[in-house]
Amino acid sequence: MILQTTLSLTAAAVIINLWLIYRVLRLRVSLKVLHGDEGNPLLMQRMRAHANFIENTPLILILIGAIEMTGRGGRWIAFVGAAFLLARVIHALGMDSSKPNPLRAGGMLTTLLLSLGLAVVAILVALGVL
Repeated sequence: MILQTTLSLTAAAVIINLWLIYRVLRLRVSLKVLHGDEGNPLLMQRMRAHANFIENTPLILILIGAIEMTGRGGRWIAFVGAAFLLARVIHALGMDSSKPNPLRAGGMLTTLLLSLGLAVVAILVALGVL
């Protein structure tokens, strides 16, 4: 069984991860910071944006893959996965600001709601309700 949706979303997640790494690396080089953030707020924010992506994305991809393997995914799961990845990009851009902003809040809220939704679907599939 080829999990086309999961494969595509995982490939997209890797590209986003590389972009997040690049943003941190570019700033590290310009600031000449080898380890940590040396107290630079923007570097710390970009490092946290990258870490937040890494903290959230694997579990979502596992849920999407598991739901897809059951045959209950359908087209909707590709849209949910794409929305999740878009939310992660929006969140990362919002993390560049040191003040609360709609990009960060919207990205995080979307991430939380989609995560909860996928978890509920997975439980319902596991229970045989879906």
